[in-house]
Amino acid sequence: MDGIHDLGGREGFGSIQGTSDGEPFHEQWETRAFGLAQAAAGDSDWSIDWFRHCRELIVPADYLTRSYFDHWLLTLTAQMIDAGYITLAELKSGTSMFTPQPGLPPETAEDARAYVKNPRSYAVEIEAPPSFALGESVRAKISGRSGHTRLPGYVRGRKGTIFARHGGHVFPDASARGEQKAEHLYTISFAASELWPEAMDRRDRVFVDLWEGYLERS
Repeated sequence: MDGIHDLGGREGFGSIQGTSDGEPFHEQWETRAFGLAQAAAGDSDWSIDWFRHCRELIVPADYLTRSYFDHWLLTLTAQMIDAGYITLAELKSGTSMFTPQPGLPPETAEDARAYVKNPRSYAVEIEAPPSFALGESVRAKISGRSGHTRLPGYVRGRKGTIFARHGGHVFPDASARGEQKAEHLYTISFAASELWPEAMDRRDRVFVDLWEGYLERS
């Protein structure tokens, strides 16, 4: 998505502060947030693109000031209200009005763990042949999109070469809208100097996975 939610980030916010301990969670509630999101992912109507799109709807001020797993909780809460699983009144009161359904038992922690160990694949069969060959010169389209996209702003309009082809995959822009569409997925190799003027003398390359609809011949 364009704006502050852009996949590639935005300049002017300083360097990325990594953690040195390698631990994914640093608070107990973060572990629970991760588990809740994995449990929700077991729903047949759930997709990673819908989740990402909802996360991108967080207003910029909250997006910039809340932590990563706080984003997850906020997104999951909005999705559960939207799907009718909970109500805003329940959240405000802290009291669940849920009536247990014996025929629909809640997902267990073991079910959520199984999902994490066996995540769903987004690779799909596609009849159309790929439009681009390995080594071919391409350019990322410059057009922006109003909804979810995995085309980061920093590669738009930039030239690169086809480094690898991965076959058909669910097209995330359509998936976020609930549409079923597949496109060929490629890894594009960009010279760092093509992306950033300050890297003019560098030999570094940046590899970005992009769907066919994001590309045109250069």
